[in-house]
Amino acid sequence: MASASSRPRAVIIGAGIGGLCAAIALQTTGWEVSVYERTRSLSGIGAGIVLAANAMKALRQLGADEQVSRLGAPVRQAEIYTSDGRLLVSLPTEEQARRYGAQSYLIHRADLHSVLLGRLEPGTVRTDKKLRRWEQNERSVKAVFEDGTTAEGDVLIGADGLHSAVRAQLFGESAPLRYAGYTALRGIAHWHDERYPFDQGGGFEAWGPGKRFGVSAIGQGRIFWFATASAPQGQELPPSERKAAALCRFRGWMEPIEALIAATDEASILSHDIFDRRPLAGWSRGRAILLGDAAHPMLPNLGQGGAQAMEDALALARCLRQACGMPGSSDVAAALQQYERERFGRTALVVRRSRAMGRMVQLANPAAIAVRNRLLRLLPARMQIRRLDWLIGYEP
Repeated sequence: MASASSRPRAVIIGAGIGGLCAAIALQTTGWEVSVYERTRSLSGIGAGIVLAANAMKALRQLGADEQVSRLGAPVRQAEIYTSDGRLLVSLPTEEQARRYGAQSYLIHRADLHSVLLGRLEPGTVRTDKKLRRWEQNERSVKAVFEDGTTAEGDVLIGADGLHSAVRAQLFGESAPLRYAGYTALRGIAHWHDERYPFDQGGGFEAWGPGKRFGVSAIGQGRIFWFATASAPQGQELPPSERKAAALCRFRGWMEPIEALIAATDEASILSHDIFDRRPLAGWSRGRAILLGDAAHPMLPNLGQGGAQAMEDALALARCLRQACGMPGSSDVAAALQQYERERFGRTALVVRRSRAMGRMVQLANPAAIAVRNRLLRLLPARMQIRRLDWLIGYEP
């Protein structure tokens, strides 16, 4: 590895999952990395996140999989029911783990965030840094922040999420947000009932007309739940109304859905409209590149938002390592284009199939629901696994 003064430098905008994973991967290969986060605090927010086998294998390469597995909960049982509790499908999770070489896990986003932060060199992340603009020349790229400070490097990585400031300067509104047609509530309950041993790695989803409810253990005695409902855009609920709305929407659904909602602290329930974007034609210009949700925001129906950002991070670090051994290298742009070529097709497919999955699970027409449910019941377990080979069987 080169001396500290000659190390290539990366400026990363955004300290979410993708930004932190990119920082870890680049530091491992000898890069000097600084991550700039617009918020004032790095305290984790959010709810649960699923880490399928491809995500866990990515975390293994980043040296974080063992700690994640200790803090999270393994997915050992995953079932889908009708809203009144009739089984549609039981997913063969243990067979999947053997086939793909990794167990899937669920974990609180705050815990995952903490693990990733712990893998970075001290002082890597700087908070309260809102990007104003960025500029570049043939040898470097510079970020300018709202507080007047600047950061210069050999590459600028926009990992700043759905509303990316880096993306806005790169491409404007060339691919506007697309509303999914449904809104979501998410919560975490501290709840225990011996009839429902979620703490052993259990979970389920229940599907009803235009609505869906999912439950999973995420470790340390916590149960994560999410609820979606088809609705016009822009009807997100204020915090004081979310719990009552959830209880109303899912009254009479299978047990223990109402009990879980009732056990959730109202102030902690999150409400979001769900969006993605059509895939862009490209993610880079010169020394600036997008990663994760900044490049390819996707609906959560396949549970792949975080996983695809992790895969991005590993691919980008590898392309930069192979092409750019020294700062100021003219190969930076070529490395970013190689990263695009490797990642664009896969991420675009995940975006499309996540949207298609959403249409299928949010069906409201009774006849269409009956056909869907019958097909799910008839699908053999082996076929259920093979349908996911391309997605979670992927080797980062």
